[in-house]
Amino acid sequence: MKHKNIDIIKLLRFYLLLIIFFSSSAVATIYPLPKGKSRLIGHNKQITIPENNLFPLEYFSAKFSMGISNMLEANPDVDVYLPESNTNLIFPTQLILPDTKHIGIIINIAEMRLYYYPKGTNKVVVLPVGIGELGQETPCWVTSVHRKKHLPSWTPSNAIKKEYKARGIIIPDVFPAGANNPMGLYALYIGNSYAIHGTNANFGIGLRISHGCIRLRDNDLKYLFDHVPVGVRVELINEPVKACIEPNGNRYLEVHDPLSTTAEQFNSHKPVPIHIPSNIANIIFHPSVNKDVVNKAIQRRSGMPISISMKNKAH
Repeated sequence: MKHKNIDIIKLLRFYLLLIIFFSSSAVATIYPLPKGKSRLIGHNKQITIPENNLFPLEYFSAKFSMGISNMLEANPDVDVYLPESNTNLIFPTQLILPDTKHIGIIINIAEMRLYYYPKGTNKVVVLPVGIGELGQETPCWVTSVHRKKHLPSWTPSNAIKKEYKARGIIIPDVFPAGANNPMGLYALYIGNSYAIHGTNANFGIGLRISHGCIRLRDNDLKYLFDHVPVGVRVELINEPVKACIEPNGNRYLEVHDPLSTTAEQFNSHKPVPIHIPSNIANIIFHPSVNKDVVNKAIQRRSGMPISISMKNKAH
């Protein structure tokens, strides 16, 4: 899984020195739903890294409610620990909505984003998430928000305690509620064993780092906590490739790195193979599209929508 195979321990050591003090999360990103059958929303943004930059990528990611994986897909040459001053940084804030019902919460684990469609509105809230690590994968299924908890405590399972002990770390039987709790300050419980919860370490947003739960920055989770009622439908999907046909006939393709399914894939520098389902193939392998643009988009995997209509040339 290119870009997402990051040395978690190095990130932890570096970010705990900087993120806690400097990073702040932006207000939730809320898009108006497009008209008709359109699924394309938003526009990409770009900034220039300030002179004498001392902030890691997480600092800038949080400003625009982005996850690390999305930023690395859009900016493959950026330094995660210290982006170079005076260079341009793209924020992939244009998206293709998942091809699902606009109901409740949709979590696409492949792109590490959560979509919330508030009932009775014409809007969608898009937030970055962290997901389960290899071997502790976040499952795909349909469930609902069973309950909500402000200031949750965390009781690690015996398997988790054993895992930490193997690393030379002894963790308590119960983490009390508070700022040092790995579950953060808010939690939405889905199913019997999983939750959408906050975090005490923002660097994990956009990474495979949890034991299967969905992590958000605490400010983003608070937004969901305040706005999502108990009983809301939650659907988890795994779709690294999205495509759409817009009302004007233009076709768009958005490609993310698929999640590694084996340790060999995870540790390899080779890209994970991409499977194109039939509904996507019908859009992107149509006679009206530019095959060179499609091939380059699949190879590049920028995580940003690319127009693939015949009038567009590969570049």
